Amino acid sequence: MKQYLLPLLLTVSGLAQAQQPFSYTIKGQLGKVSAPAKVYLVRGLTVLDSTAVKNGAFELKGTTGELSTADLILRKSGRLGSLYGPLGDRTRVFLEPGTIAVTSPDSLAHATMKGGPNTTDYLRLGEALKPAIASMQAFGAESMKVPESQRQSPAFKERMQAAFAGLNKQFGDATYAFIKMNPNSWVSLDALQGMQMMDLPQYATVAPLYEALSPELRNSAAGRKYGELVKGLKAVAVGALAPDFSQQTPDGKTVSLRDYRGKYVLVDFWASWCGPCRQENPAVIKAYNEYKGRNFEVLGVSLDEAKNRAKWVKAIADDQLPWAQVSDLKGWENAAARQYQVTGIPQNFLIDPNGKILAINLKGEELRAALAQYVRP
Repeated sequence: MKQYLLPLLLTVSGLAQAQQPFSYTIKGQLGKVSAPAKVYLVRGLTVLDSTAVKNGAFELKGTTGELSTADLILRKSGRLGSLYGPLGDRTRVFLEPGTIAVTSPDSLAHATMKGGPNTTDYLRLGEALKPAIASMQAFGAESMKVPESQRQSPAFKERMQAAFAGLNKQFGDATYAFIKMNPNSWVSLDALQGMQMMDLPQYATVAPLYEALSPELRNSAAGRKYGELVKGLKAVAVGALAPDFSQQTPDGKTVSLRDYRGKYVLVDFWASWCGPCRQENPAVIKAYNEYKGRNFEVLGVSLDEAKNRAKWVKAIADDQLPWAQVSDLKGWENAAARQYQVTGIPQNFLIDPNGKILAINLKGEELRAALAQYVRP
């Protein structure tokens, strides 16, 4: 599966409301769970608090200025361990003023919650997403039943990419529908930010949702920050003139996007360490070989870092990528990626001979269909 789902489920967007700090209390009852068990409150990779569980009961109190989600993680051994990878027995709460009650007969994974208005909205969003999450879990379970030899085949990988794209859309559609119906909820702004990790944001999709949010939400620190993202997306939306950039190839030659004026060009953002990018490369090669003689080129832009330069060069050779490859070797701080508001990879932009952006984030057959539409013999 693509790399956006796990970060979405395990990290938070950290909304910051323009207000005085508020106090919250989380009271839990987890059946008969007891020492040495501990519950940890985690936002992203930061541990905010922890407490021991005694006769199933625990309580966390804190003060924050952020209306946001955070993870409660139960460790029956008492040791938190690494926050990278699956978090195991956990649930997510929406930190807000007042008391949040968390109750379960045995674990956080089976917990129910009660709290203030934001907790209520967060639970409603969870209900709306249940069908999409169930589909994802079923898809994951089915894919694991396929023998390893078949999973490595190009045909299976292509089917996986197509299926996951559909699941991504199902999840995104449900989230965006909730945001549209709840423009006054802090949960909507939190969800809009969180979707950056799941679905590469498109101006045509997120701008109307953002503009419909209440003035209070848009004028918050988090709202203003997201507004800057929307402004940046507008500059690289379909129909906009693609911003020029120049970076170097592995052998030190400077290549600029303007060098491709007069041709259709696919600007392809990727990296050697990005599994989904490497899986998508054969589809791009297939499209390139079919259309390279028809005024079409590809320009690869790598988000590798300087310390991994050798891995970048090796990936180009291993994947047999025949088009020009450039990078400033600054990872996620790649200047071109920042210009193009790239928050996840693989991501690409199809640009016409006049430098106008025709389409964004084309994958597999979508890419070939777009080239068939625009690139004539």
